[in-house]
Amino acid sequence: MDLSLFCQNNLLYTQENLSRYQPGGYHPVNLGDTFKNGRYEIHHKLGWGGFSTVWLAKDINHNQWVSLKIMTANSSVSSELQNLKLLEEQSGGILSSRYIVQLIDHFTHDGPNGAHQCLVFELLGPTVDEVLADYSSVHDELEPEIILRMSKQLLRAIRFIHGAGMCHGDINGRNIAFSCTQLSTTTEEGLFDVIGPPEIEPLAYIGGSPLEHGLPSQLIKAAEWVNWIDEDDEDIRLLDIGESFLQGEEPETLAQPGSLRVPETIFMDSFDYRVDLWRVGCMIYYFLFRKYPFWYLGEDEALVFQMIDLVGSLPAEWESQWESMQAQSTHDLKQEEQECEIPRLEREFAESVHHPDLQPLLQVTRGLMRFLPSSRITADEALNLICDTSKTE
Repeated sequence: MDLSLFCQNNLLYTQENLSRYQPGGYHPVNLGDTFKNGRYEIHHKLGWGGFSTVWLAKDINHNQWVSLKIMTANSSVSSELQNLKLLEEQSGGILSSRYIVQLIDHFTHDGPNGAHQCLVFELLGPTVDEVLADYSSVHDELEPEIILRMSKQLLRAIRFIHGAGMCHGDINGRNIAFSCTQLSTTTEEGLFDVIGPPEIEPLAYIGGSPLEHGLPSQLIKAAEWVNWIDEDDEDIRLLDIGESFLQGEEPETLAQPGSLRVPETIFMDSFDYRVDLWRVGCMIYYFLFRKYPFWYLGEDEALVFQMIDLVGSLPAEWESQWESMQAQSTHDLKQEEQECEIPRLEREFAESVHHPDLQPLLQVTRGLMRFLPSSRITADEALNLICDTSKTE
């Protein structure tokens, strides 16, 4: 879609892609729209992804704020709802008690671009990525009790998912958010004081031609949680179960940001639910140091060097493949390899983590981030390694 045809504003380029507003794509939403016979009324936009837009809605029936996720029409038969229902059966209907986002309602909505599956969730606060970015910007760090609580809750969520015979499959800082219980029943004014009021620009063609029926009439900037300060009082929630799968029914590919690639997808022909364990180790590292343990610029060899530096030597059965990878590399990466008796993970803990309550997280992270999936500790074993030094769950 040629954006130069529209009256220009910043939101044209910083929000969801307008070209997705077409048959099979996003549903056009404007402030004040209602869904499910008037039960849910739209007040703000919370975000978007490749297959959905997410909105702040008021549940009129229960007088509470909720998050309304509207899937694209061509993805309306979504695995997310099926996976949530499977987990809900295992949780007694209260997923939030297992630190997984609570599904409140679901329905189908017909619009100009097709039929859209709509998922209503409890309102969540900012993601871990957003909160840690704020901390990093002011050179601050999370309090030890918050780090410990987040680590324990994430491990409990994974223990539950694995116990239900599933794998989450896409653990990252965008898919972990803080609960928002203290704001779920506040006034609109009180909520907007925290998330910021909606910033709106009309969507219009230069020259005034009418918009196509499938386009929204306004562009809305996603809420930025500008005055959020509740991470010390709220729990975390694991969300976005759309990439999850049953153990034994692994997909051919795995959703992986480059910096969070699991080593078995580089060295082995298969993977299983234990990819979650490596990724949880990466997240605990992230909670502690406010950065991911690895960076990725498209070279698997450079990523593997970083993995070796962080946690130690590769398994013997991967060595021949590793030598072949280095020989075929387009970069002279051998010069970057440095043998160190003490892995970087242990060095960084020694230099930066001094609070006694956080010391068990070294052994936990080291156990989760073992190269061979069969060698990784389980979420339950990781929880047992964390001394119960905090009353905060």
